[in-house]
Amino acid sequence: MLGRARRLLADNLGQRVTARTDIDVLVVGAGPGGLTAANYLARFRRSVLVADGGCPRASWIPLSHNTPGFPAGISGDAILARMREQAEEYGARIEPGWVQGLVRDGAGFTASIDGREVRARAVLLATGVVDHHPDLPGVERAIERALVRICPICDGYEATDKAVAVLGHSDKGVSEAAFLRTYSNRVTLIHVGPPGDLTERDALVRLGIELVETPIEAVRLEGDRVTAFCWGGADRSFDLVYSALGTSPNAGLAQALGARLADDGRLEVDLHQKTSVPGLYAAGDVVRGLNQIAVATAEAAVAATDIHNTLRQQDGQTV
Repeated sequence: MLGRARRLLADNLGQRVTARTDIDVLVVGAGPGGLTAANYLARFRRSVLVADGGCPRASWIPLSHNTPGFPAGISGDAILARMREQAEEYGARIEPGWVQGLVRDGAGFTASIDGREVRARAVLLATGVVDHHPDLPGVERAIERALVRICPICDGYEATDKAVAVLGHSDKGVSEAAFLRTYSNRVTLIHVGPPGDLTERDALVRLGIELVETPIEAVRLEGDRVTAFCWGGADRSFDLVYSALGTSPNAGLAQALGARLADDGRLEVDLHQKTSVPGLYAAGDVVRGLNQIAVATAEAAVAATDIHNTLRQQDGQTV
């Protein structure tokens, strides 16, 4: 009797793990783009599931001053909490889960999410990018305190007239340092890569940007300052540092489906946010373009509307 009960329990558990859920739209990623899409789709009365892989890039924002509608600023966590509440108000399901695989299934897709299958008629990828944070002790805490920053477009204004360092290992560092000259005439590039990877030295001289060449191990986060120890024992101290070490797009799911990628590895989409794979959409930082919350939410709104209209057309609900 006990053995039979155990078998029945195991069978029931197996059914729960492998049971397939059918929905209209699967949104992968619970950042600003994914949550905006969920809100639109739920208000379109679509069944939508958001797979929340945890810790979206926006959660790193200590205080955003360029998010529309918040002149006093708002934290990344607060933005996400408001957007999640709004989407759930209209019936969107937001669940923790990592999408391990995504395959075509007839006219739709089947996703494997933490041991269960979800079949969706359309999929929106809002999977973002991964920042290459500098390998420094305490860097996560420094980002939370805005001592280390990753987006001069977002918060370059707050660097006005400050001693600013840009940490780079290629000419990308030169470009970011040049951008920050809009706000301060005290900009220094800390080049931590091989000397040969820095080819725009003349531009640094022309723009009045100081150059410090030193290994990453010689950079310290100390209190409210950043210190770079140069060759010969000299050191320089800065109010804040911007990381120009690049990002890696989370485009693996789309790549496995054969979606077309740009040269930087991010997804190419059309004006409706469609990838080259029918029924597969993308919005936000994983898409080639400007990494901004305002852009991600706009792209998500466009994608969600096109998904809804496409499904209406498939169901014969258009004229």
